[in-house]
Amino acid sequence: MTPRTCLIVDDSRIIRKVARRIVEGLGFEVDEAADGSEALAFCGGVIPEVILLDWSMPVMDGMTFLRRLRALPGGMAPKVLFCTIETRAERIAEALLAGADDYVMKPFDGEILTSKFAEVGAV
Repeated sequence: MTPRTCLIVDDSRIIRKVARRIVEGLGFEVDEAADGSEALAFCGGVIPEVILLDWSMPVMDGMTFLRRLRALPGGMAPKVLFCTIETRAERIAEALLAGADDYVMKPFDGEILTSKFAEVGAV
């Protein structure tokens, strides 16, 4: 059986570490990227099943990454969960219109992340 894969994209090493622990507990193999540019380079080689994506990052933000990901061959396949402190309804709508599958507010815990993964059909 092929392992399930998740890419965690966040400029915070601490957020990536916390998310990694939770997502690995769900049975996923996890890779990390510190910004959208690193994530896009990763996805040019391997498209993960799930991407946990921060909005505000240096080099390339989450929204730019999402639009570029969705334009890649196979780029419509991953479930993308925006994971950010952004709370305005219009920004959440913008993310969903750009191709995000769901939205996770920071700070999150294992229960919240597990339920979001379940809502998008990833677990």
